[in-house]
Amino acid sequence: MGRWKMGDGRGKMGKGSEELVAGRQKNKNSVLSKCRTLNLKSQISNLKSQISNQNLLYLNMKLTELAHELNISSEAIKRFIQDFDLELGECISTNFEVKEDFEKFARENSDFLRQYEKDLDANKSVKEIAETIKQPEEKVEKVIKESQENIFDNGFFRSSVSSFGVDQKLGGNYQFVYNYFGNKTSLQQRDFIGYRDLFFYISGVLEPFLNPQQIKDWGIHKPAGIILYGPPGSGKIFWANKIAEIIGYKFREIKKHYLSTSFVDGNQTNFSDFLVNMLKEQKVALFLEDFDEIMLEQNAENNVAACDLETQEVILHHISKFTSENVVMLGSANSVSEIEEEVLAPGRFDVLIPVFPPNAAERAEIILYAMSKGLEEDSLLYKILKHNKADKIPFWHGVSAQMKTFSNTMIIDFSQSLKKRIKNLYQKTRNEKLIIDQNLINGALREAAAKLTEEYLQQIAQFLHDAIINNIDDFQFRIKALKAELESYQAVEEPRRAIGFQHNDGNEEK
Repeated sequence: MGRWKMGDGRGKMGKGSEELVAGRQKNKNSVLSKCRTLNLKSQISNLKSQISNQNLLYLNMKLTELAHELNISSEAIKRFIQDFDLELGECISTNFEVKEDFEKFARENSDFLRQYEKDLDANKSVKEIAETIKQPEEKVEKVIKESQENIFDNGFFRSSVSSFGVDQKLGGNYQFVYNYFGNKTSLQQRDFIGYRDLFFYISGVLEPFLNPQQIKDWGIHKPAGIILYGPPGSGKIFWANKIAEIIGYKFREIKKHYLSTSFVDGNQTNFSDFLVNMLKEQKVALFLEDFDEIMLEQNAENNVAACDLETQEVILHHISKFTSENVVMLGSANSVSEIEEEVLAPGRFDVLIPVFPPNAAERAEIILYAMSKGLEEDSLLYKILKHNKADKIPFWHGVSAQMKTFSNTMIIDFSQSLKKRIKNLYQKTRNEKLIIDQNLINGALREAAAKLTEEYLQQIAQFLHDAIINNIDDFQFRIKALKAELESYQAVEEPRRAIGFQHNDGNEEK
């Protein structure tokens, strides 16, 4: 074996050995260089990840978290969104994640929002509001009376009246608010149209699902059962799905055949077995349609079917386990007036959510959504809509005003009928600039109004009665508007003429 030759304290190598060592050193340097590069890339990747996570937190911050950080109540923020007529989809998502534009606005204008909340919490008279916003008292009073009925006997308004909201409705300059929301979300991309008040009401009901601290701090428990009530076609199934989405539960519809005994793979099963299996699953929202018919109160006037009585018994037997097993049942009803009282008892189906037909503003938006859904810019219908300026909401305001008490279903029917009528007219004329005139609109209105029967109007009246009893404080303005629309259909009876000859006393005197 070769040895190192020793001399002056350093070893000498041959040429081959020197090349070998040099090669090793080069490889070592290369490896070190690669390690440094990988380490740098790793650091950059970690940094990017941190930045990305920060951005994710920024974008996905919950409304309650933002409110807590800015020292503003989430209720004040919700009310601000409604007072200033901000599009809900521009501010928060349906699971209460704050949108980027709204978070930026809230952070940069937190002092204004705190001032808004302070004013909202204060009791104040018309005179004080008028002095604050420098507007005439009579105008202030008119605005408040159109949207509020909560006046104390001493002439002061409750704390739910905002001076800033009144000022905004009277033309106050709050452009700095709207500058943050320049890019409007198209109707096609919105989670839903309108119904901000209902959405925020539902968010309050669902708070125990979204914030477990509610149970610890206040002893407020998750509801086991929720009833969505409203006239046919108002969107109860839509809102049931939306509730499941908001709380992160799987939506499972209870089919009618589940309520009776059946055979699956040769094994007998019944509704009780179905519920037991659902209790074993994680986070399930069970939806039961025709809830008011199934849960009908048994009395002299109502003869409840034996199968429905059995269903009531099964649900009431299992409902005590719902909250602990992360199950909630959602019932859909036209009315809650004749539901068995035991079903509505605390801890059972004690949360009632009214689902209103759309108001005039919402009807206009729904028409435009239905008319333009899925259309490309070069499609014939879109060109015709655009030529008539019917691709914008204002075109449909007049039509909407004629659709008093119309359900969502009726509005969709109107839109489909109008599309067909426009298509038929185009096929006759081949004119892309045809006019969507009143004849076309009236024809579609008549067709859609076929569902506007006496029975439907009676259902609207019953719904109003239920809403006034159960939810008057939460939906005063909607109830008032719907009542006025319903009353427009009430026929004015002519005075009955008395039987027999009528004498004109005035003529006799002459």
